[in-house]
Amino acid sequence: MKIRSTTYGIPYQEGFPSSDVFAVRESGQTVVAVLCDGAGTGAPAREAAERAVRSVTENYWAKPRTWEPQRALREFTCLINRTLHQESMARFDRVEMVSTLAVAVIEGERLYGVNVGDSRVCLLRDGTLRQLSQDHVDSGQRNVLTRALGLGKDIEPHVFESAIGAGDMVVLCSDGVSNHLTDEDMGAALQKRASARAIVTTARSQAAMESLDDMSAIVLDVTETGKLRAMNEKPLTIPDVLHKGETIDGYQLIRPFQNADRVWLAEKDGQRVVLKFAPREAIDSEAHLNAFTRETWNATRLAADCLSRAYQPPGQTARYYVMEFVDAPNLATVLQARKLSVDSAVALGVFLCEAERWLLRHDLVHGDVKPENVLCVGDYASLSFKLVDIGSVAEVFSVTSRAGTPSYLAPERFHNAPASERTEIFAIGVTLYQSLAGMLPYGEIERFQTPSFGPPRRLAQINPNIPHWLEAVIMRAIARKPERRYQNYSELAFDLAHPEKVEPCFEEDSPLLERNPLLFYKTGFFILAVLCLWLAFRLLTPR
Repeated sequence: MKIRSTTYGIPYQEGFPSSDVFAVRESGQTVVAVLCDGAGTGAPAREAAERAVRSVTENYWAKPRTWEPQRALREFTCLINRTLHQESMARFDRVEMVSTLAVAVIEGERLYGVNVGDSRVCLLRDGTLRQLSQDHVDSGQRNVLTRALGLGKDIEPHVFESAIGAGDMVVLCSDGVSNHLTDEDMGAALQKRASARAIVTTARSQAAMESLDDMSAIVLDVTETGKLRAMNEKPLTIPDVLHKGETIDGYQLIRPFQNADRVWLAEKDGQRVVLKFAPREAIDSEAHLNAFTRETWNATRLAADCLSRAYQPPGQTARYYVMEFVDAPNLATVLQARKLSVDSAVALGVFLCEAERWLLRHDLVHGDVKPENVLCVGDYASLSFKLVDIGSVAEVFSVTSRAGTPSYLAPERFHNAPASERTEIFAIGVTLYQSLAGMLPYGEIERFQTPSFGPPRRLAQINPNIPHWLEAVIMRAIARKPERRYQNYSELAFDLAHPEKVEPCFEEDSPLLERNPLLFYKTGFFILAVLCLWLAFRLLTPR
């Protein structure tokens, strides 16, 4: 996807803050553009616009996977509206926090949008400008809004959808622009690939002094659309049942891989590979189909030495993707025979940090770090690693319910917290703990169980050969409270590479003997000394 975005805004009076707020955020194959115009010039109106923009741009990627974009936009709009209205009544005892809302989301080859109020979303295609949004204004008084965020406790947003293609232009603008720039002038400017600055300054130059208003615009110049929609629309079959010895597109199925009947070890032209097929549910469920398409996209576009390579073969007739087969055991198999050495565990931790940092550059997290998804290449003396099951990756800060393996989920993930560096660090820490101790720090957790996390056993109590600095690193990585954990992969990687700089780490409720043995014994010595002096005084004092 190649989309050039420009934004620009001018307050109605120089030196005064604008009530227009706007932002564009891009992640993977999705672009979200939001523009809000606070109804009024006061601080509550600006705050309403700021909060609406922030809410959409931060939370769109956290929508449940099963929600289509239209539903997500509608639900977000209604939630923002209720929040602003309730807060207005609580703080001001009247409606004060009011704003328009215009949103355009481009995913693949579709544009989804929502609006309330008179901020517009327009699409230019083949020289024709078309308004996608609706103007919610009074027919007799164009400056009176009939719908806006915060205006009432309930709202009916206008949700729309359109195809989007290379060469299209999308513009979002406040009424300060649309009131002073005709559709013909707007269309003519966009045909010349005008930027948001050019749109706003042209509107400003045509405004009379008495009609000046805050003016702002976002322009999205679409050079190339994404491939997700096109991948969905490929005429590919989804096999209901797969059998050993069956041949699909020249790949002969050898056996199910890791007891998963949709993942198969296969062979073609003497080369072994792994095929992952779409789930059966995708035959009838668009949500499951969309999820597998996104998984395929993520798996095939991410190429790095630390990850297993994936691709879609030309001329395929079924819905699957191909992963390279690495003839090496996974870490779970290795741990059944032996624990990792300290050096190998440190190398594993550094590797997982680097792999996750590489994914983060694409706004992704792995989502299911565990021994089963780490391949161990080489021998005991010189292990190297490769991270597999890249199809499980999720966008950072997305709420994927309990996606992943429960025993490796951070405690906050059981309460619908989004996936983040901190939750991935927890999974890395649990994997390292298990690799050195041969057991899980918080025990086996069943799916759909909501566990209570007690303090884990210290690693040194299980394996005395583990240095105290490495124990401290791992205990900090698996801290039950996220604020006590490493906040970034770089922090964890740094401590793994600099043992001399690692500070001790203890649970908040750890006994003093464990946290500071010297202080414990000093305190005990002074207490005993005082007790002895008191007893001596009592014995020597005549009665």
